Amino acid sequence: MSTIAAISTAPGIGGIGIIRISGEETFKIIEKIFIPKNKNKEIKGYNFKYGHIIDPKTNEIIDEVLVSYFIKPHSYTTENMCEINSHGGNIVMENILQLCLENGAELAEPGEFTKRAFLNGRIDLSQAESIIDIINSKTQKESKASLKQLEGFLSNKIKYIRNEILDVMVDIEANIDYPEYDIEEVTESNTKNMLIKVKDDLMKLKDTFDNGKIIKEGIKIAIIGKPNAGKSSLLNALLREERAIVSKYKGTTRDSIEEFMNINGIPIKIIDTAGIRKAEDEVEKIGIERAKEIANDADLLIAIFDISDKMNEEDLEIIDLIKNRKALIVLNKIDLVNDNLKIDDRLLSLNKKIIKISALNKEGIEEINNAISDMFKINDINVDNEVIVTNTRHKNLINKAIKSTDNALSSIENNMPIDIVAIDIKGILENLGEITGENVSENIINEIFSKFCLGK
Repeated sequence: MSTIAAISTAPGIGGIGIIRISGEETFKIIEKIFIPKNKNKEIKGYNFKYGHIIDPKTNEIIDEVLVSYFIKPHSYTTENMCEINSHGGNIVMENILQLCLENGAELAEPGEFTKRAFLNGRIDLSQAESIIDIINSKTQKESKASLKQLEGFLSNKIKYIRNEILDVMVDIEANIDYPEYDIEEVTESNTKNMLIKVKDDLMKLKDTFDNGKIIKEGIKIAIIGKPNAGKSSLLNALLREERAIVSKYKGTTRDSIEEFMNINGIPIKIIDTAGIRKAEDEVEKIGIERAKEIANDADLLIAIFDISDKMNEEDLEIIDLIKNRKALIVLNKIDLVNDNLKIDDRLLSLNKKIIKISALNKEGIEEINNAISDMFKINDINVDNEVIVTNTRHKNLINKAIKSTDNALSSIENNMPIDIVAIDIKGILENLGEITGENVSENIINEIFSKFCLGK
């Protein structure tokens, strides 16, 4: 493989910038452009040297740096590697990178350092995918779940299931190759028991995806209601900041406003939508249509009603929108009414949780957070000791493996020959192998690593 180089820190001005180099020619390139303060040329792994990056053509000093050395195979890529710690700044980092390229390195592709770690066997494909999840984590729980995957929790579970299958496949292959030995009945019994156990293990993995999806993607919540019901005030109260414009005039919110909040380590995308009513102009009409689209796509609807006002046709349209959806009913402006005000029967008949609040006075807001947590069982999500599937690609492959398991069990029940059963069992192995990368196409590998940033 060629020697590659790239800037590994984000663009912009910072205290430190890092230029990463990996490959057989790494140390030769560093020797050309780096003058260490200590003239000892011995290269030791896990070691820093202080000195200057210079342009070898002019001997001009480019920057004062620290260079870390990693000797193969004890590096991120398992190749010889160096990381140049320079001053942060686009110009100085670009200048150092250019010197690396002029002296024998090639510009790395997005994710190529991690791709080499995978191709060289230091990590498997599921661990490589977890790295981009760690980088993109929005909450502590998501970061911790991704780190568990990087540590090999999912990989080890997949390997355990594959080994269970391979243990029985030895007997199946022997039965196919040496039919004169009368071991088919024992093989069939062992195979059936194995498949039942494997399906149970796979179903347990599959069932973690609902929580995994919440950890990774969060929960999408849309606030809907008629104009002036208090949607923007509620958004501000939930965010604890004045994010949306609040006005006594109807129709102030013409477009959706999206913000993230955090409930017990889970990212919540909360969206304030335009008030739903008969539009008075074309712009408002577009906003209302968009509000309905967002409502259809949301995981949860917070339907807000002005408890100080009588129900009207606009409220009835909101009721119709939430009738068959996961929804929370919020009765706003309790500061304007007496405590024993009767709740409308049309709201009670929906059998949804109802919370009374004053968005203006921030009263009842914590109860909304608790209700969201209860509805999605957020407090039950434990990322410390569980294997949790967070990746849609992994979930789809687990589903395929479960289908192959069902097909194999069905073949046994129908007294099909063991070599027919073996076809579906090999399908299970192939599906699981695609998760860890043991048998996966080059196109999928390239697609996965193309999502990485340069220098990672």
